[in-house]
Amino acid sequence: MKVFRLEDSQLEEVPLEVLRQRESKWLDMLNNWDKWMAKKHKKIRLRCQKGIPPSLRGRAWQYLSGGKVKLQQNPGKFDELDMSPGDPKWLDVIERDLHRQFPFHEMFVSRGGHGQQDLFRVLKAYTLYRPEEGYCQAQAPIAAVLLMHMPAEQAFWCLVQICEKYLPGYYSEKLEAIQLDGEILFSLLQKVSPVAHKHLSQQKIDPLLYMTEWFMCAFSRTLPWSSVLRVWDMFFCEGVKIIFRVGLVLLKHALGSPEKLKACQGQYETIERLRSLSPKVMQEAFLVQEVVELPVTEHQIEREHLIQLRRWQETRGELQCHSPPRLHGAKAILEAEPGPWPTLQPSPSIRLPPDAPLPGSKGKYKPPKQVQKEQRKQAKASGQRDKPPTPSQAKVAAAAGDTCPPQDVPPKDLVYQDPQDSAPQDSAYHCSQESLTSQESEDTYL
Repeated sequence: MKVFRLEDSQLEEVPLEVLRQRESKWLDMLNNWDKWMAKKHKKIRLRCQKGIPPSLRGRAWQYLSGGKVKLQQNPGKFDELDMSPGDPKWLDVIERDLHRQFPFHEMFVSRGGHGQQDLFRVLKAYTLYRPEEGYCQAQAPIAAVLLMHMPAEQAFWCLVQICEKYLPGYYSEKLEAIQLDGEILFSLLQKVSPVAHKHLSQQKIDPLLYMTEWFMCAFSRTLPWSSVLRVWDMFFCEGVKIIFRVGLVLLKHALGSPEKLKACQGQYETIERLRSLSPKVMQEAFLVQEVVELPVTEHQIEREHLIQLRRWQETRGELQCHSPPRLHGAKAILEAEPGPWPTLQPSPSIRLPPDAPLPGSKGKYKPPKQVQKEQRKQAKASGQRDKPPTPSQAKVAAAAGDTCPPQDVPPKDLVYQDPQDSAPQDSAYHCSQESLTSQESEDTYL
């Protein structure tokens, strides 16, 4: 496994002012997500290519992947799966894999720590959610990366979206989907780097020997950490074509010139070259620029998929795993989601009491016009109720007697009261659930 120097994996330096501007823009997008996805998807794509601000990355991944909608459509489902015992066949395998995932990360460094516990919960829940698929070892690093950015329930639904929408069939028993994508990658390489394609052909190196871990783990075990995050930002927005592009860029720069091939005379040397890639090629800024500029589209991938599928059927027969069609990114997932789906309306990032002044503003907070209108209506209705009845009204009321109780105010025990509203403002529960950055726990999950 390649060991990276600290300077090779440092995040790209972004000026603080630029970072704050990006955070502000992303907050606006996330608070009006449906509108942005419908009318300004290209702008979302460009901002994903620039990099999602770290403070909002977890929340943005949930919105991009459709995991947020999936969670809203299935309330309580993860808790139900979490409480179920699980299949012992999978539990033992998952347990053995926990300590292998990012062993130097503070979340997963200790056996039995909260990171390993959450990882176990997410992976076990998936085996119950898709018992016909079960567990694949490559799912563990995917789930671990998600858990570094969001709580277990949200990470579970993002994992579901990756396995079902972005990379369907990758984690099935026969690994047929990854074999097909290996052939697609090799075919696309002929156009991107004929030199690398010819060398791999002459050496008779099967794509599965070098691309399996790349694709199944979405490069989370291959690239420096800063590059992993940037690749995942684009992957969640644009889909699997980003994974193909990254693979093609790595192959092109590792084997794409006669000078580089001088040290790769045989299969062993070639495989070793692909396992110990140049840090310069994997450096965040360089890699992202190369990936963005590489002209490989989802149309080319799908066309090549049909060609390779036809060849598979001619030589090996029908696929045994019938996975759903692959969806290329956030917009395709949103359009394919069966409606009506709930409108995403996240709460404001900073919660203030109704009469509190806004930070940096002069004077008292002024509610919106709609709220003012409602308040005037309520005040008017209250004033009418407080007025003494006229003599004619009193006669009518006396004649009616007590047969018609007043209907304006519901009985006290029937009025719904939010449990959070009834909690003391300075209680420990309130402090843990409501932070300055957002009401939703995942919004502040760093």
